[in-house]
Amino acid sequence: MTSDLLAPLDLAFWNIESAEHPMHLGALGIFAANSPAAAAHAADLLAARAAGVPGLRMRIRDIWQPLDLRQPLAFAFGGATREPVTDFEPFDHIRLHAPVADFHAAAGAIMQRPLERGKPPWEAHVVPGVEGTSFAVLFKFHHALADGLRALTLAAALMDPMDMPTPRPRPKEPSRGLLPDVRKLPALVRGTLSDVGRALDIGASVARATWGVRSCAALVSEPTGTRRVAGVNVDLDEIHKIRKSAGGTVNDVLIAVVAGALRRWLDERGDGSEGVAPRALIPVSRRRPRTAHPQGNRLSGYLIRLPVDDPDPLGRLDTVRTAMNRNKDAGPNRGAGAVALLADHVPALGHRLGGPVVGQAARLLFDILVTSVPLPSLGMKLGGCPLTEVYPLAPLARGQALAVAVSTFRGKVHYGLVADAEAVPDLDRFAKALTAEVEELLTACAL
Repeated sequence: MTSDLLAPLDLAFWNIESAEHPMHLGALGIFAANSPAAAAHAADLLAARAAGVPGLRMRIRDIWQPLDLRQPLAFAFGGATREPVTDFEPFDHIRLHAPVADFHAAAGAIMQRPLERGKPPWEAHVVPGVEGTSFAVLFKFHHALADGLRALTLAAALMDPMDMPTPRPRPKEPSRGLLPDVRKLPALVRGTLSDVGRALDIGASVARATWGVRSCAALVSEPTGTRRVAGVNVDLDEIHKIRKSAGGTVNDVLIAVVAGALRRWLDERGDGSEGVAPRALIPVSRRRPRTAHPQGNRLSGYLIRLPVDDPDPLGRLDTVRTAMNRNKDAGPNRGAGAVALLADHVPALGHRLGGPVVGQAARLLFDILVTSVPLPSLGMKLGGCPLTEVYPLAPLARGQALAVAVSTFRGKVHYGLVADAEAVPDLDRFAKALTAEVEELLTACAL
């Protein structure tokens, strides 16, 4: 294993973190226990296997010197690298907890604690159920270490062996000198200025898209550092029925369900949904199948307004479908939702100094994150215990009260919800609203 300079987006995630807004993503997997000692056995297996996964031995270290001839100096100065640790201790990252009655409640308390930055930034928490028939494993990965797909790959490497295709190895790059060629500095400066110009163009698109839109007050919070987690699953067959009847994609339906659930939730809590059109950021993976570079983040995004104020469920779905089609036609590298690409045009020192400001700006760009994390349809096991449910958990940006992540797994759609516990004390009500919205769409389609 060798050191790897963090890409700009990874560096952005590393620097916008604060104690109240940790930048880790997670996944809560629930397993059917095959013995009273299944949870303890699972923790031992995770520790034994983690030592053999190179990506889990990588820590992030800040640097203050240029490392790469082909990188502008500004991108190295003040940057960070991933590098292997020689004294890796798996049990520093894997915790076995006391039995609990509510896995999601336990996950909320665990998710609100930041990862220790001096060690490889990930954890696996094994939580037995009080009834003894199931246990949960909550994985936490810092977003600077992995995006959703990369985190899935790392977690899957700890499961029981199964026949899965292996990714194509990354081509070896030629060795590079450590000292910059000063003759290249003028060209590097011109390139950096050009990059800044492209960043300003993207920023202008963001400003145009967000200007004059009424935000949803219920989705805004002051930093408290508290977290609440909830999860709900619905039948994938029902989502397919809605899609076939009303049109669009499965993802369109899943986003429309969120819009309808927000409407129901706001009305039930007395906030009202009239005139509310929150801006949703829909992350889009820029990874190609069998990508040559597995580490870090490869993300862009689409920005759409959720039609929360539309009383017609099919009208909401049509609005979402139209907005998503428009974004797809433009592509993930253009438009206001491509805000993640701005990171590529900011020098590393800018990320270091401006991280807190960028974190606070998230509330100006979008009101809610709605992200989809694909999972393999193959059954996964840990110590012979089958994985029965899995809820993806997204980071909660500064100033935002709710983040929604969704995955499909073995015939079910799993919504994972993360909220500021003080701003959204009724997260379970929103979880129930998701199920109710699926029923409403089915009824509207006369299915």
